[in-house]
Amino acid sequence: MATPKGFAKAIIIITTVSAAVMELIDTSIINVALTDMSGSLGVNIEDISWVITSYAIANVIIIPLTGFLAAYFGRKNYYLASMIIFTIASYLCGQSSSLLEIVIWRFVQGVGGGALLSTSQSILFDAFEPKDRGKAAGLFGMGLILGPTLGPTLGGYIMQHFSWPLIFMINIPIGIIATVLSYIFIEKQENEGKNKSTIHIDYLGIGLLAAFISCLQFVLERGQSEDWFNSESIRICSLIATVSFIVFVWHELRIKNPAVNIRLLGNRNLAFTSIFTFIAGIGLFTSVFVYPILAQRVLGFTAYETGLTLLAPTIAGVIAMPIMGILMSKGVSPVPFVTIGFILFTCYAFMNAGISPDIGRNDLFFPFILRALGIAMCQLPLINQAVAGLHPKDYATGIGINNMIRQLGGASGIAIANNYIAQRYAQHRIDLVSNMQNGQMQANAIAQNIIAKTGDVASVANTKALTLINSTVERQSYFLSYLDTLRLIGIFFIIALPLVLFLRTKKKTAAEIEASLKAASEAH
Repeated sequence: MATPKGFAKAIIIITTVSAAVMELIDTSIINVALTDMSGSLGVNIEDISWVITSYAIANVIIIPLTGFLAAYFGRKNYYLASMIIFTIASYLCGQSSSLLEIVIWRFVQGVGGGALLSTSQSILFDAFEPKDRGKAAGLFGMGLILGPTLGPTLGGYIMQHFSWPLIFMINIPIGIIATVLSYIFIEKQENEGKNKSTIHIDYLGIGLLAAFISCLQFVLERGQSEDWFNSESIRICSLIATVSFIVFVWHELRIKNPAVNIRLLGNRNLAFTSIFTFIAGIGLFTSVFVYPILAQRVLGFTAYETGLTLLAPTIAGVIAMPIMGILMSKGVSPVPFVTIGFILFTCYAFMNAGISPDIGRNDLFFPFILRALGIAMCQLPLINQAVAGLHPKDYATGIGINNMIRQLGGASGIAIANNYIAQRYAQHRIDLVSNMQNGQMQANAIAQNIIAKTGDVASVANTKALTLINSTVERQSYFLSYLDTLRLIGIFFIIALPLVLFLRTKKKTAAEIEASLKAASEAH
């Protein structure tokens, strides 16, 4: 297939990068709307987080399967179908009137979106000559950084001027235009989708993977509120998750054509890289989940202000990504970048964990620059490191496993954060209340002040005073619990950092570099 030139190439670049950014935006655009959505749908903030997690679960399941599905249906057909699924599911999310309904459609949206992200990169890489694919990696890497962080800004603007359904409806015109442009300008590969009879479908492996991830996520999400193993549903899901995982590993190691070739995790380098990728996923997704709630619930930022706080520093990461792509294409070792990236993200986590409740929006600029640069130095280098030591024929599978683990880290991180926030909130509230001195005297003083200002009777003023004290304690308890969660993320990064000593790299030949970049395009 000839490499596209001129206008056709420009359209393919714009379409594929825009489609990938749109999918990534949807991982975080909803974060700033959680408070409004929970009120609109009549659920609490912990329950509404399922809208985020269901999308992430679908991504985790579909990402390792995209190579097989693209080969079975044909890459162009699969890409178009994924875009249509994503667009229709976006509309149905915006029309949802209950938590269950929106969670189901978010899962469907994640199925389309996960495939959309993976196939976009493959098509983008094919639009470049082999010698220029480092540039393609950099362009796509910019989307990886910009998408999740642009989400809260765009979502904040929508929430400030409109309502939460528009967060989903905005995908419809973009999806339609991208579908039409893809149909016209993206060419089919040679013999695309014509070898179905030679492709083995591992139905059992796919089913076991879906059962394991879904039940594990339910346990992580609901464990705290369901009182863990005192709940029958938690016990059942834990059992299903455990059995599914064991049988999945046994089955995938046994058959010739597994859905996920986990045999590659026997390679020490890929195994340790996967640990770093899992932690990086926790950091990327959890930080974008925790901060918007902290900013709006405690710091008093509007949804739009919250998004702007994240957006401006992210430009540093966007600028860094093409540089990473060029350096990786020249064979520079990714290990130093991964090390620096983890150190920068750790600094960000602990700096943000030390803020005060009266902090201003501009005071967060420097910590978020550290976050953006830390993510930039982890994304492409970890993809590159994942294949160090593998045979070129295994590059695509190794990168697919690595990307699946990153999404699993993000989904698990959000669930862990939800549980940890609830646990720490309860403890901080107990501590604050037990250490209040002269609480009744303070309530009486506030009540007298209310009477003086409003003329309320004593009983009403006392109720208002107690409500005010309670809201202050609640706000401070949430504030401390969010800081604890950011600190926990930093601890994860610190614990993982010494494992960098187990990472090994070798100087790659030009052919191996090209093969790894091509594999990244096909497996991402």
